[in-house]
Amino acid sequence: MSTMIEKYRDEVVPALKEKLALTNGLTVPRVTKVVVNMGMGCADKDTLKQVTEELAAITGQLALVTKARKSISNFKLREGMSIGAKVTLRHKRMYDFLDRLINAALPRIRDFRGVSATGFDGQGNYTLGLKEQMIFPEIDPNHTGAVQGMNITIVTTAKNANDSRELLSLMGMPFANN
Repeated sequence: MSTMIEKYRDEVVPALKEKLALTNGLTVPRVTKVVVNMGMGCADKDTLKQVTEELAAITGQLALVTKARKSISNFKLREGMSIGAKVTLRHKRMYDFLDRLINAALPRIRDFRGVSATGFDGQGNYTLGLKEQMIFPEIDPNHTGAVQGMNITIVTTAKNANDSRELLSLMGMPFANN
């Protein structure tokens, strides 16, 4: 069983119940899914194949190729063109990915002082942007063509940003002291 699942069940739930004054264990905020998105703009087939393979290596799940919904002539974008890849993680794979992100990938960022605390939306979800995919140990820098950034969205059942921040802090997310 994943260490993040055990940590959530054994440490985070009791701490959140006490801190948020909740009596029912089912009302405690939890993470429902994690969406990892790599947008590339207009991509050729080789770049798209490499990005989907890297995303699959990072997340442990096959990536879905995203396509443009509308044509935009200023961006030289046509409807149906491949413009990125995304993966939606749930359950065990989600917790495994969060464990690797928090304990392995984020500490590998140069001059890391914590993730931004301003990435919360009004509904308790958190979005984090990374500048390069090479911070994940699954990616070999010698076989990577181009540096590619990604967005990671953590969707929670928290009602507001404060409850979501408390949940993610207790799970080990290193927020910057701003």
